[in-house]
Amino acid sequence: MWRHTALAAGTSPLLAADRWDGPGAWWPVFPILWILVIGGIVTTVVLLGRRNRTLAGPRAGEAKLAERFASGDIDEQEYRERRAVLREQGR
Repeated sequence: MWRHTALAAGTSPLLAADRWDGPGAWWPVFPILWILVIGGIVTTVVLLGRRNRTLAGPRAGEAKLAERFASGDIDEQEYRERRAVLREQGR
């Protein structure tokens, strides 16, 4: 008991009054912040993926058509007709 009294007498009043009552009422801020950040990242990835997927169909079709035209499989008239059909379907 004497040691405890000596230790308490040697400490400053600031340290003697220091106590921790838990994290406080503001602790939900950080989990909510992380949920919002992760949700924003997921939403961005999903929306960009959908946009790229919808644009990939017509582009892929036109690219294949251009390859066939370049290799001489189809003539210019057929190329223009099929490209017009692809662009109408893409709308």
